Amino acid sequence: MINFNGTIQDSSVTIIEKNRGFLFGDAVFETLKVLDNKVLFAEDHYFRLMASMRICRMEIPMNFTLEYFEEQVLNLTDSLNCSNSARVRMTIFRDSDGFYLPKTNNVGFVVVAHQLNSKKYSFSKDFYEVELYKDFYVSKHLLSTLKTTNKMINVTGSIFAKENDYQNCILLNDDKNVVEALNGNIFMKMGNSIITPPISDGCLNGIMRKQLIALINKMEGFECVEKSISPFDLQKSDELFITNVISGIQPITKYRKKEFEIDFSLQLNEKLNELI
Repeated sequence: MINFNGTIQDSSVTIIEKNRGFLFGDAVFETLKVLDNKVLFAEDHYFRLMASMRICRMEIPMNFTLEYFEEQVLNLTDSLNCSNSARVRMTIFRDSDGFYLPKTNNVGFVVVAHQLNSKKYSFSKDFYEVELYKDFYVSKHLLSTLKTTNKMINVTGSIFAKENDYQNCILLNDDKNVVEALNGNIFMKMGNSIITPPISDGCLNGIMRKQLIALINKMEGFECVEKSISPFDLQKSDELFITNVISGIQPITKYRKKEFEIDFSLQLNEKLNELI
């Protein structure tokens, strides 16, 4: 089952023919975690979604409030009996005929959900190797910071990683600086400083990124700094880890010939679970 424009219905419904998200990538989305019948970080997700719609010049319906947003998500997870722990994706697409120029600026939405096995953010100590992905680069502009359905660089990078037995890849921007991983923001520990690329470098304005910056700055003896990271910096760091709202914190254990510690990311994961 899915939630299509507020109606719970069979997931086999066809919405492709006039769906501009499918035809032109004219859509934005949020990936959410539902825990004990609550949307984690709901307000942050909602306001990011509203900002994304405005930047993409979508007309925001008057009834699309924070309460309506949460209601549409929880109606579906309730129907699927997975409100205790679920991964949810809400996609907002421009619902109009037309080619590149839409005839109207109305929007529709579809929500899908899947059960998660664990409520808490688990922490993997397994081997996790990454490499730079240099076939394509992320442009330093506002659209790069949004979750749109234009994700071809992430798709091709994921295929590259699988073909070469890497667990993930790191994306670079036009200046050849580190932007993010294929599926989340990246953080680097150097001494007592935890560094992550600034939004202005083209990285996703991640919800988990925001939570962890705040958490790190409350930890005694540590400071989170937003500044550009070169690929050379990665090999000089003590720890590297990837973050997103579903997995939480994924430590990187190897990049090139450098192997990394995981002590800080483990400590941070414990504080994250206390937060939720």
